[in-house]
Amino acid sequence: MEILRRKMGGAGVAAGGPGAERAWRLALARAARDHLGLALDVSALRDERVSLGELIEMPAERSLLAVLDAAAEGLGLVAVDPALLAAMVAMLTTGRVVADAQAPRRPTRTDAAMLAPMVDAALAGLFDALAGQDDAAWAEGWRYASFLEEPRPLALLLEDTTYRVLRAEVGLMQGAVTGTILLALPAGQRARPVAAPVVDEGAFRAAFARQVEGVACRMEAELVRLTLPLSRALGLQVGEVLPLGEATVGRLVLRGIDGQVLAEGKLGQMRGMRAVRLALAVAEDEALRLAG
Repeated sequence: MEILRRKMGGAGVAAGGPGAERAWRLALARAARDHLGLALDVSALRDERVSLGELIEMPAERSLLAVLDAAAEGLGLVAVDPALLAAMVAMLTTGRVVADAQAPRRPTRTDAAMLAPMVDAALAGLFDALAGQDDAAWAEGWRYASFLEEPRPLALLLEDTTYRVLRAEVGLMQGAVTGTILLALPAGQRARPVAAPVVDEGAFRAAFARQVEGVACRMEAELVRLTLPLSRALGLQVGEVLPLGEATVGRLVLRGIDGQVLAEGKLGQMRGMRAVRLALAVAEDEALRLAG
């Protein structure tokens, strides 16, 4: 039976405990096999109940944060830590996994789009494996909905309730890369719908927009960037003049708090105050070039 289970899971998945724990082990392994071509093994899994405040602190720094939805049933979260994310993306782009000791990079929307099919498959597999069990209603209907660059907006997006968290310690390709995949869904049992729910994309976007509009947004207008040796910067004196060779009021960029370029514009005035006249938004590849 163990040999058969290994073949079905594609990665030597341990049987684990009953219910959601065992189902999530199998679902992750099968989704990684089918959508990434990776052998995935869950070496340990913890089933916890946490508050929203505790949940926000759980993902590792620079984890991929995938927001989940299930029609009108609220929002959930899948977090993939940086080491696993890098290995999964490498497998999809180069066809091989290499243990990377470099500092983790910031996840991108492209990373999320590449992993979304695997996330949806794992969630569907979780529900299918729980068919007929008490946990089936808790796991029903969840799918990838959106991507977040950092965990702070979670406090506004997610409902302030108790979450059931399945925290899986994962190894890829027989332990070549290890890390954590975290699944968090509202802990309350949901009534099963009479008919299959209809996902209203417009309603989700409107609700998402209402939450985001209440978040303070800080932007910086930048005329030019100047690079100096640390010794020179520490020796700056009041009254010194620094050459800003490429600076011009006819072109500046607006950056968000994460340093990413949001738009270009021109420096001007309005009603006696400094103002920026916006040009077209910067194309994504140009934004990456400027931000680098």
